[in-house]
Amino acid sequence: MQTKTILAIAVAAAFAGSTGAAFAQVPAGYPADYQKIIDAAKKEGKVVIYSATDSKAAAPLIKDFSALYPGISVEYNDMNSTEVYNRFISEVAAGGNTADVMWSSAMDLQMRLASDGYALKYKSVEAAKIPGWAMWDDQAYGTTFEPAAIVYNKRLLDPKEVPKNHDDFVKLIAMPKFKDKVTTYDIEKSGVGFMFMSQDAKEYPQFLALQNAFGTAKVRVQSSTGTMMERISSGENLIGYNVLGSYALVRAKTDPSIGVVLPKDYTLILSRVQFINKNAKNVNASKLWLDYILSHRGQTIISNGAKLYAIRADVTGETTSADLIKEIGAANVKPVPVHPIILQFLGPAKRMAFLKQWKETAGKK
Repeated sequence: MQTKTILAIAVAAAFAGSTGAAFAQVPAGYPADYQKIIDAAKKEGKVVIYSATDSKAAAPLIKDFSALYPGISVEYNDMNSTEVYNRFISEVAAGGNTADVMWSSAMDLQMRLASDGYALKYKSVEAAKIPGWAMWDDQAYGTTFEPAAIVYNKRLLDPKEVPKNHDDFVKLIAMPKFKDKVTTYDIEKSGVGFMFMSQDAKEYPQFLALQNAFGTAKVRVQSSTGTMMERISSGENLIGYNVLGSYALVRAKTDPSIGVVLPKDYTLILSRVQFINKNAKNVNASKLWLDYILSHRGQTIISNGAKLYAIRADVTGETTSADLIKEIGAANVKPVPVHPIILQFLGPAKRMAFLKQWKETAGKK
């Protein structure tokens, strides 16, 4: 995926001359000394973000942040999750400029960076408002509540065929009509795809059967959710597995061909992890951005503008964690924790072994 960069320049410069110190007010409920962070951020004038969140989804957040903090530009770099990681690592190693803020759906890659010492320790003023599983050591913070979904073509699947859980899915895709018609992430190229599949290996007792069923179906792998949904919508593929549900549920509202299943036995929940680079050039602007994304205001935009499913329980809107939990059932929601425990499959030996098994089962042609 080609990197896309958006530079959101503060549009309220015209107000600076007349308002002076009233550049930006301390948000309600924040400590009074937060003004020092705001003032310092204004002097920095910029925050650089590397992100795996589509620029279209991020645009409402950038616009609102710029309205809240005029004078601070947002340089937003949209990449796939593996590229976010690789670019940051290579730039740090070369001693060059890199991101102030890292924001990615590849939770395990983010946690590797944070636990390896690349993250700034900063306790967000909003930390108490997000679930305990969604933050680690005042360094890494989950920002969304997005399900891993099964997506299917409503025109071409009989309602009786639609799987309700993982066992149903395994039985379904072993049927001859699904040969060459099943899609999922390319787990070698997609950080999100690898993370979801490795979490399935922990949660699903019949994981080997799932892999073998993919092999029987001659699964077609893709690097992005968008490509999977296009091929399901067109009928080139009939069904997709571990598709990022935030995108799929929104598309299903306008695309009559798209159906979405949140498995009833368990549904994995991804939370896009954000942290501030320990050596950020614009550290105060980075703190403003992080706090904004976790704030009620930012989370309301995530729900109603970005449509990425707000993680805060006190947010209402189109896409919220509360609605998903009600639909799936609290006992069946399996959030991937923002914690180094999810790194167990990223060690070179375990990763190679996992990919080897995948190729011998799901990857057989």
